[in-house]
Amino acid sequence: MKEYIRIASGQGFWGDLPDAPVEQVKRGEIDYLVMDYLAEVTMSIMQKQRMRNENFGYARDFVTVIERTLDEISNDGVKVISNAGGVNPNACKDAILKVAKEKGVSGLKVAVVDGDDILPDLDQIIGNGHELNNMETGEPIAKVKDELLSANIYFGCRPIVQALEEGADIVITGRVTDTGLTLAPMVYEFGWNFEDYDLMSTGTIAGHIIECGAQVSGGNFTDWEEVEDFVDIGFPIIEAHPDGTFYVTKHDNTGGLVSEKTVKEQLLYEIGDPSSYITPDCIADFTSIRLKQEGKNRVKVWGITGKPATPTYKISASYIDGYKLSSTLVYSWPDAVKKARAAGEILLKRAEKIGIKFRDTNVEYVGLNACNEDSDLLNDNLSEMNEVQLRISVHGDSRDDLNRFGMEIAPLILTGPSGVTGFAGGRPKASEVVAYWPALLDKEVAEPRVTVFEV
Repeated sequence: MKEYIRIASGQGFWGDLPDAPVEQVKRGEIDYLVMDYLAEVTMSIMQKQRMRNENFGYARDFVTVIERTLDEISNDGVKVISNAGGVNPNACKDAILKVAKEKGVSGLKVAVVDGDDILPDLDQIIGNGHELNNMETGEPIAKVKDELLSANIYFGCRPIVQALEEGADIVITGRVTDTGLTLAPMVYEFGWNFEDYDLMSTGTIAGHIIECGAQVSGGNFTDWEEVEDFVDIGFPIIEAHPDGTFYVTKHDNTGGLVSEKTVKEQLLYEIGDPSSYITPDCIADFTSIRLKQEGKNRVKVWGITGKPATPTYKISASYIDGYKLSSTLVYSWPDAVKKARAAGEILLKRAEKIGIKFRDTNVEYVGLNACNEDSDLLNDNLSEMNEVQLRISVHGDSRDDLNRFGMEIAPLILTGPSGVTGFAGGRPKASEVVAYWPALLDKEVAEPRVTVFEV
């Protein structure tokens, strides 16, 4: 057993700094590179890409990362774990194997973890009595079944551990928990028992701390002026020990900041009940966490406890929920706010005149109330504002109706209040609204699949 392992975060979301994962591999010693690409809406975006091209549906920039770090993976033993596979992990695997062959690499093992996509099996699952009721409304998923874009199970760390046990150098998954990416190498390297829920919670919380990339090493930090260097911000690293103690740190000679405060802020990110953080692997108790600054950019974390996992998986589904359209106009002094307010009223009345119906409308005045919806602000004496941006957004069931409404916006420049100084983006077009459907499914209904391929 190793004395400790170093697990580096290389990506907090799809579209994060493209060089960050490469620098994590090349700027210092690490054992694992973990990369999180999937937010809830990301799965639907990838599904739409796959519908247009059967070879798409995954984070294609992940392949570039592998290409740039192949030497360290094949020669230095750095292992990579990522959910970059999205809705098409096998296509992602094919692209990586192709790159490895072109580079003359042999013996590389690439594992695919899938089985999370239940969209093709949804009729059977519903027919067997699993209604997948919306966790917020209680409605059965059958209500939106014909509009579904994606439906994926959140698997935990177990299939990734299996892939590592089978010798994988690179593990590509579909929808697994962000935390499972980091927990898996701890379980594998230290031989942790899946039923030791304190240790499972320890790895889960370590994963939570680094799942958002540089957010824990100074990015998006409330006291941002304490951060020395954002230009060369270092991404976080977990130094994990077999007893469950771990340290949050980063490579030397990189920017950013790892402190008790940055770690505490990340611990509060995207959690509900802090004593009951539910994952497929365990229920972690965030109130048990102890942490202490143990040197520059090094925070010790220990004392974590947890409870057994629930008998269900969470399902993340997405569906088309009508269409939306947004556009902006900028009005200048004098009476910029008054003009913008009148313009918004004119547009909605013209829509009513031509028979367009919306589910929802929203008119904002950027520079005045885009971050504050207090309508009383509009009654103050605002005649001296130099400019204000009118932003109008509408939501409806008809794409054609929304596109027809979009044709009304530019004409307002010459058929409404004076002083328009900016019209952004040309004539707006309606786009689909992708809505989120969270549900639960008994764990015995589905099993993850692990397949290992070799160059």
